[in-house]
Amino acid sequence: AEPAPVPPPPEPVGEAWILVDAASGKVLAGENIDEPLPPASITKVMTSYVIAAEMAAGKISPDDQVRMSENAWRKGGASTDGSYSGFEVNQSAPLVEMEKGMVVQSGNDAAIALAEHVAGSEQAFAALMNQYAQRLGLTNTHFANATGLPDEGHVSTARDLAMLGIALARDYPEAYSYNAIKEFTVGSITQPNRNVLLWRDSSVDGIKTGHTSAAGYCLLASAKRGDQRLVSVVLGSTSERQRADDSQALLNWGFRFFETHGLYEPGTAVATQRVWKGQADEISLGVESPVLVTVPRGRYEQLQPMMDVPSVLVAPFEQGQQVGTVRVMLDDEVLAERPLVALEPVERAGFFKRIWHEILMWWESL
Repeated sequence: AEPAPVPPPPEPVGEAWILVDAASGKVLAGENIDEPLPPASITKVMTSYVIAAEMAAGKISPDDQVRMSENAWRKGGASTDGSYSGFEVNQSAPLVEMEKGMVVQSGNDAAIALAEHVAGSEQAFAALMNQYAQRLGLTNTHFANATGLPDEGHVSTARDLAMLGIALARDYPEAYSYNAIKEFTVGSITQPNRNVLLWRDSSVDGIKTGHTSAAGYCLLASAKRGDQRLVSVVLGSTSERQRADDSQALLNWGFRFFETHGLYEPGTAVATQRVWKGQADEISLGVESPVLVTVPRGRYEQLQPMMDVPSVLVAPFEQGQQVGTVRVMLDDEVLAERPLVALEPVERAGFFKRIWHEILMWWESL
């Protein structure tokens, strides 16, 4: 029997939204996904990413003492109208504690203090954020600060924020794991994580809420069920409850109706082809990065792999040299397309074998 068609996704309330499969990067549904909008505190996911990357590069350490400067405290502390962590002004705390204050409590003061520690000033840190955004391919994103407080030209998109969340979970799982902490205490102040989905759904392990009057209520959410991770973004929602309900509905829909499969692994032969005039008579072709596809549940068997490889292959070939292309189709849609590369080198044959192959090739072409 034909699998039933996938029903339309639930439509979140808001200015823009998206649902993405983390492994394949496939956009399962969305609206206004490339519309630049204020990301509010979802910005702090990039602050976390930069801190984790700088730590991995050995430039800072989890035990560094980070000082809550007067500037950080004034711009982001308790007297401001935003969320704050509660670290005392002019006191220091270990970097990893300050980071949890930023991630769990969405502390603007902690974000600014961390930015100053890493880069000297929040402005210099924002320049770093933009460099990393470029590296991650976030083409419609520009950061002006580390917090997400309203700032001219401080924008991102649903698609870019989903890609950022996926990148943090993939590249820095430990930093990512702080997003699942349900509450955090600084001094005498204990605050809960504002992502209510952490209490509602045990498969949700992040990522970040955001709210300003300009941005509305925003949520970048992520859940893992079995081997599948889905990431949703809702921007410009009308309330805390609305953004949570809509995000949950999107995640449930995605897990219910889609599945992701790994088709080809790097270094494994996808095909073996005959080679002329080489020291070896055949060549193994494969892919350089894993090929994953997301398909409606129950349609995996209907995938059609197709290869484009020249009908006559003549040595030499270098390892890693592109020889052709592999495509994976479902119905008339290309789900994945990758270069097919030589998995090992094939040197030119000696003079006599080349002459002999010349004759054989001529004979076969008749």
